[in-house]
Amino acid sequence: MRSARWMIQLGVACTLALLAGVVAFHLSRSAQVPARAAAETKVLAAARDLPRGHTLGPKDLAVLSLRAEGLPATYFTGNASSLAGRVLLTPVAAREPLSEGRLAPQEAATGGVSTLVAPGRRAIAVKGNKVLGLSGFIRPGNRVDVVATIEDERLPGKVMTRTVLENVLVLAAGEETETGAGEDGKPASVDVYTLELTPAEGEKLALAATKGTLNFALRNPADTVAAPTPGVGVAGVLGVAGAGRGPGGRKVPEVRVEVIRGAETTVQRFVRRGGQS
Repeated sequence: MRSARWMIQLGVACTLALLAGVVAFHLSRSAQVPARAAAETKVLAAARDLPRGHTLGPKDLAVLSLRAEGLPATYFTGNASSLAGRVLLTPVAAREPLSEGRLAPQEAATGGVSTLVAPGRRAIAVKGNKVLGLSGFIRPGNRVDVVATIEDERLPGKVMTRTVLENVLVLAAGEETETGAGEDGKPASVDVYTLELTPAEGEKLALAATKGTLNFALRNPADTVAAPTPGVGVAGVLGVAGAGRGPGGRKVPEVRVEVIRGAETTVQRFVRRGGQS
């Protein structure tokens, strides 16, 4: 009899404990829901991976519910149209919240290359072709060396090739239509590459593009070591070790004649051979 009464009391105690646990569980759940809802906020984030310099449109943005404590101080709320037209200063990954520091000032909402130029630098564009652009392998964000081939004005006919700029950032690469660039003077598309340079480097590039022929050498983005070169001339390419020297290694004397034709002045070079010029 006592045994049966003890079993009944134990069963009642277990039932009450189970009921108390269920009630406590439901009470804690109901208390956590408002707290969690209050800790989350709706923010504007990238709907997909977006590149630097991209002008935002409504389809580029998504509204996400995220915890407020993990958001940047200048995050955006509202609808996607509120950021339409703003320009990205840095790349943004998909589902990454947008902040004011990621965007160009509102007065730069027109976008374009100008928003990508670092302070103290300039954007310089040069025309090229498929050879200059390595058959389309050169893209915005790449780093290139600029190799120039120029005829030395002091020595007519003597051509020198040298790397004139190193580790230059490519801001943009595209095409434009130029009148007279095609056959029979017809309009044709030409490749245009926009580089980020210092003002002094921009002057050097402009002169090299005007006076000679340019080539780009694509760099590994991790390779930032400078590799200055003395340049090479025709004799160096052909391996003519004794260029400019006579028998026995004697330097061959030269005679330079300045020819003036009206407003144009040129220099002619003559080499003495066997004592005759």
